[in-house]
Amino acid sequence: MMIEDEYIRLIFGLKLKQIRTERNLSLFGLAKLTGLSKSYLNEIEKGKKYPKTDKILILSEKLETPYDHLVSLKLDKNLAPIGEILQSKILKEIPLELFGIKENNLIDIVANAPAKVNAFISTIIKIAQNYNLTRESFFLASLRSYQEAHSNYFDDIENDVEKFAESYHLDLSKKIDSNDLEEILIEEFGYTINSDELSKHDNLGELRNIFIAKNKTLLIDKNISEAQKIFIYAKELAYNFLTLNDRLFTFPWIKFESFDQVLNNFIASYFAGALIIPRKSITEKLNNFFALEEWNPSELEKIMNHFNCSQETFYQRLTNILPKYFNIKNLFFLRFTHKVNSPEFRLNKELHITQQQAPHANRNNEHYCRRWISLKTIQDLENNSKTKSTFGAQISSYVNQKNEYLVLSSATKDPFKKDINRSVSIGLLLSSHLKKKLNFFDENTFPKKLVGVTCETCAVKDCSERVAEPSRLEKQEKYKEIANTVEKIINSFS
Repeated sequence: MMIEDEYIRLIFGLKLKQIRTERNLSLFGLAKLTGLSKSYLNEIEKGKKYPKTDKILILSEKLETPYDHLVSLKLDKNLAPIGEILQSKILKEIPLELFGIKENNLIDIVANAPAKVNAFISTIIKIAQNYNLTRESFFLASLRSYQEAHSNYFDDIENDVEKFAESYHLDLSKKIDSNDLEEILIEEFGYTINSDELSKHDNLGELRNIFIAKNKTLLIDKNISEAQKIFIYAKELAYNFLTLNDRLFTFPWIKFESFDQVLNNFIASYFAGALIIPRKSITEKLNNFFALEEWNPSELEKIMNHFNCSQETFYQRLTNILPKYFNIKNLFFLRFTHKVNSPEFRLNKELHITQQQAPHANRNNEHYCRRWISLKTIQDLENNSKTKSTFGAQISSYVNQKNEYLVLSSATKDPFKKDINRSVSIGLLLSSHLKKKLNFFDENTFPKKLVGVTCETCAVKDCSERVAEPSRLEKQEKYKEIANTVEKIINSFS
């Protein structure tokens, strides 16, 4: 909760400003009326100062407002939601400065148009309630906004990775080994690595690691892959090298206590990806790949295999590098998961740079379009029990839209969840810039699919992949027809 004195100052300032504006008084006018200086009144309204009793009496008399009303913490109906925000943790938990916003400025904005802002706040609250938006979901949505605002590239973290490599004599031009990072954790940061403890607990099968801060013990699952191990080690090094103290202690996370933990988890993950896939190396390899005369997916696989990384880490890293070094900013990243034999595919990770490309996480329990390559690679994986992973590429175009995307997707089994498969995909807007950048690009090289977002909203006719009727679309069309008929009747009687 906000410190009581600070809260009292802010509430008094908001009430004074509201009363002043209701009286059509400027700050200059209120200063003339009360004999108090304009700068002093301005500081009161901004919540920086709280007036003494004699000054409150002057304000009460000149504004013809009861003294008790001025000093009461009870807010009028149109200011009540502001009070809730000020008392909540939200302004403290989310570092607004990341978005170039100062807390006092935000309060100023709210105070200047309380009715509009409060209506907006109430709407957001209702949306959150209707869609079961959890505190964690809100934090993650805020983080995505932060990433998208910076085109998901952070030069300071990239520089920190190179400083780290220089400090510990790591050659970033070569594939990094987990043993190298483990040695640094033990020798430099006093870690103890334990790979036996987690296997003793049946209910922890989905956890890759637990960090015990008191004695710097890292419990790590002995069955994880080399790529997963090096990512965990790299994140731990980031927490220590960057002194990120407010942190998460499990991977994957169980819960977030604050936005700082969300942000620091992202910074550590970004650091890990940049250490495993250094920007100089990946940029050189992508330049060579884009210069190829013909599309060859095996060449892309070679690049991936050059780095000690998972498919997801590689695709995520592309979302950092492509906007910055190739000016490919209209892109999206998606991660879908699917339980074998389930009709539901879940979109549980997404990032959209520059534009809000479809699809987005589905809050309406509708069925995602089965023509998406993201879903098809999962289906291909499940239909071929011998395959460890599947890869696919297609051009996706939407009904009644001009935008088309080149989408690359890979699917693998989830090593920690039984009968769960997942895919990671990156989609690139097919602009003239992209076509020039990809020397191998040819419209006829890639299969082209007309896609929707969900079956319930899709206008594609005779779709063999459809798993649900276009119910929402049909409802919209029905209401449109009714509106047209009503308009004709009205015009006939006019």
